[in-house]
Amino acid sequence: QVQLVESGGGLVQPGGSLRLSCAASGSIFSIGGMGWFRQAPGEEREFVAAISWGSGSTYYADDVKGRFSISGDSAKRMVSLQMNSLKPEDTADYYCAAREPGRGSYYRRNGYGYWGQGTQVTVSS
Repeated sequence: QVQLVESGGGLVQPGGSLRLSCAASGSIFSIGGMGWFRQAPGEEREFVAAISWGSGSTYYADDVKGRFSISGDSAKRMVSLQMNSLKPEDTADYYCAAREPGRGSYYRRNGYGYWGQGTQVTVSS
């Protein structure tokens, strides 16, 4: 089993920055990649960004490219999401997710078997 704990959410003004972090514990070497999803009130949970520990490849949703950056420590199975130029539409609960190798597309929720509890991000003036 894998446990994920997120930190770093909060309230920020439009144009500001936040950094989210996620630490994995438990059977961390079963993890092949980690990512972030978000869910706004009344909306489906959507992909934000992900990183593959095997290849080092990173993946981004179109609406965060150039503003968000995912990075991490593969040995510790820790991942961070640097969010810059935040917009009100980025407001959501952000969830860290982890996946085992060979689970298909990084963009799809069903490839991830482990989820954190979520951290709230509010972008508002």
